[in-house]
Amino acid sequence: MNPSVPTPLAARTPPLAEPSAWHRISLTVNGQELTAQVESRLLLSDFLRDRLGLTGTHVGCEHGVCGACTVLIDDEPVRACLTLAVQCRGARIRTVESLAPGDAPLTTVQRAFHECHGMQCGFCTPGFVMTATALTEQSCRPDEEQVADALSGHLCRCTGYRNIRRAVCQALDERFGE
Repeated sequence: MNPSVPTPLAARTPPLAEPSAWHRISLTVNGQELTAQVESRLLLSDFLRDRLGLTGTHVGCEHGVCGACTVLIDDEPVRACLTLAVQCRGARIRTVESLAPGDAPLTTVQRAFHECHGMQCGFCTPGFVMTATALTEQSCRPDEEQVADALSGHLCRCTGYRNIRRAVCQALDERFGE
């Protein structure tokens, strides 16, 4: 070997072709059990939108700041843009599409958002609705500070948040009593 001539790099298999980069996961999405092959780096938001066609999970910032991609994983609000699909093995995931499928009546939260005008363009609405749904499903009513804290993880560029907060409070009043 001549030391002045660089040695060519050995051919490498692309990372996604490596068997360890793919994982078989079983999970429940909106009440439907399913099994899928997912890449290690596939985000839950991309899995839901691109693989399952559940486009109600909106992707805004892709940094977990805006909250538009919020879904419920085992009844807890989680940012789908920060969660890997492989992390959801065995989990129960609910998206905004699960709330009033088909011709089903609106949920308490959806009705409150409608009645209180808790949305304008609607881009952030699915994330707010999923967080509010989690609040209404708690065993006891969250106080005003807990509501403010839960909603603080969401950004809306259209409203002043007043109607969103009013909608959440109306849904909580209906669920827990005034």
